[in-house]
Amino acid sequence: MKKIEAIIKPFKLDEVRESLSELGISGLTVTEVKGFGRQKGHTELYRGAEYVVDFLPKAKIEVVISDDKVDAAIEAIIKAAHTGKIGDGKIFVTPVEHVVRIRTGETNDEAV
Repeated sequence: MKKIEAIIKPFKLDEVRESLSELGISGLTVTEVKGFGRQKGHTELYRGAEYVVDFLPKAKIEVVISDDKVDAAIEAIIKAAHTGKIGDGKIFVTPVEHVVRIRTGETNDEAV
Protein backbone atom coordinates (compact mmCIF):
# COMPACT_ATOMS: atom_id res chain seq x y z
CA MET A 1 0.00 0.00 0.00
CA LYS A 2 1.04 3.57 -0.65
CA LYS A 3 0.00 6.95 0.67
CA ILE A 4 -0.33 9.67 -1.93
CA GLU A 5 -0.18 13.26 -0.74
CA ALA A 6 -0.93 15.90 -3.35
CA ILE A 7 -0.62 19.63 -2.80
CA ILE A 8 -2.75 21.41 -5.40
CA LYS A 9 -4.45 24.71 -6.15
CA PRO A 10 -7.74 24.84 -4.19
CA PHE A 11 -9.95 25.52 -7.23
CA LYS A 12 -8.77 22.22 -8.78
CA LEU A 13 -9.96 20.12 -5.82
CA ASP A 14 -13.32 19.04 -7.28
CA GLU A 15 -11.72 18.00 -10.57
CA VAL A 16 -9.11 15.90 -8.75
CA ARG A 17 -11.74 14.28 -6.53
CA GLU A 18 -13.85 13.38 -9.56
CA SER A 19 -10.84 11.92 -11.38
CA LEU A 20 -9.98 9.74 -8.40
CA SER A 21 -13.61 8.65 -8.04
CA GLU A 22 -13.61 7.45 -11.65
CA LEU A 23 -10.75 5.10 -10.68
CA GLY A 24 -12.79 3.68 -7.82
CA ILE A 25 -10.88 5.61 -5.15
CA SER A 26 -13.57 6.83 -2.80
CA GLY A 27 -11.88 7.58 0.52
CA LEU A 28 -9.65 10.60 0.80
CA THR A 29 -8.77 13.34 3.23
CA VAL A 30 -8.57 17.00 2.28
CA THR A 31 -6.88 19.70 4.32
CA GLU A 32 -6.72 23.41 3.62
CA VAL A 33 -3.05 24.37 3.87
CA LYS A 34 -0.79 27.32 3.05
CA GLY A 35 2.66 27.27 1.57
CA PHE A 36 4.98 28.25 -1.24
CA GLY A 37 7.67 26.77 -3.42
CA ARG A 38 9.30 28.44 -6.38
CA GLN A 39 6.25 30.67 -6.56
CA LYS A 40 7.42 32.48 -3.40
CA GLY A 41 4.10 34.23 -2.81
CA HIS A 42 2.90 37.37 -4.50
CA THR A 43 2.18 41.06 -3.91
CA GLU A 44 -1.35 42.38 -3.35
CA LEU A 45 -2.83 45.84 -3.09
CA TYR A 46 -5.23 46.52 -0.21
CA ARG A 47 -6.68 50.00 0.45
CA GLY A 48 -3.84 51.60 -1.43
CA ALA A 49 -1.13 49.74 0.49
CA GLU A 50 0.96 47.05 -1.12
CA TYR A 51 1.79 43.95 0.91
CA VAL A 52 3.40 40.59 0.29
CA VAL A 53 1.49 37.35 0.69
CA ASP A 54 4.21 34.80 1.50
CA PHE A 55 2.01 31.74 2.01
CA LEU A 56 -0.50 30.88 -0.68
CA PRO A 57 -3.65 28.85 -0.05
CA LYS A 58 -3.41 25.24 -1.24
CA ALA A 59 -5.39 22.02 -0.80
CA LYS A 60 -3.69 18.87 0.46
CA ILE A 61 -5.23 15.58 -0.60
CA GLU A 62 -4.24 12.37 1.17
CA VAL A 63 -5.27 8.92 -0.03
CA VAL A 64 -4.04 5.43 0.87
CA ILE A 65 -4.41 2.91 -1.95
CA SER A 66 -3.13 -0.45 -3.08
CA ASP A 67 0.13 -0.55 -5.03
CA ASP A 68 -1.58 -1.49 -8.30
CA LYS A 69 -3.61 1.77 -8.38
CA VAL A 70 -0.75 4.17 -7.61
CA ASP A 71 0.34 5.00 -11.16
CA ALA A 72 -3.24 5.50 -12.36
CA ALA A 73 -4.00 7.74 -9.36
CA ILE A 74 -0.90 9.87 -9.97
CA GLU A 75 -1.81 10.30 -13.64
CA ALA A 76 -5.39 11.23 -12.70
CA ILE A 77 -4.17 13.86 -10.22
CA ILE A 78 -1.71 15.34 -12.70
CA LYS A 79 -4.31 15.51 -15.46
CA ALA A 80 -6.97 17.11 -13.23
CA ALA A 81 -4.69 19.54 -11.32
CA HIS A 82 -2.56 20.75 -14.23
CA THR A 83 -2.93 24.40 -15.27
CA GLY A 84 0.52 24.85 -16.81
CA LYS A 85 1.26 27.76 -14.51
CA ILE A 86 3.67 28.01 -11.62
CA GLY A 87 2.24 26.70 -8.34
CA ASP A 88 0.35 23.70 -9.76
CA GLY A 89 1.65 21.65 -6.84
CA LYS A 90 3.47 18.45 -5.98
CA ILE A 91 2.69 14.78 -5.40
CA PHE A 92 4.44 12.70 -2.74
CA VAL A 93 4.21 8.90 -2.54
CA THR A 94 5.24 7.02 0.60
CA PRO A 95 4.91 3.38 1.68
CA VAL A 96 2.28 2.43 4.26
CA GLU A 97 3.16 -0.50 6.48
CA HIS A 98 -0.06 -1.11 8.35
CA VAL A 99 -3.68 0.10 8.31
CA VAL A 100 -6.45 -0.67 10.81
CA ARG A 101 -10.11 0.30 10.43
CA ILE A 102 -11.12 1.30 13.95
CA ARG A 103 -14.82 0.38 13.65
CA THR A 104 -14.36 -3.20 12.42
CA GLY A 105 -10.77 -4.07 13.23
CA GLU A 106 -10.08 -4.89 9.58
CA THR A 107 -6.45 -4.52 8.61
CA ASN A 108 -4.37 -3.54 5.58
CA ASP A 109 -6.09 -3.98 2.16
CA GLU A 110 -9.46 -4.81 3.74
CA ALA A 111 -9.25 -1.57 5.77
CA VAL A 112 -8.55 0.61 2.75
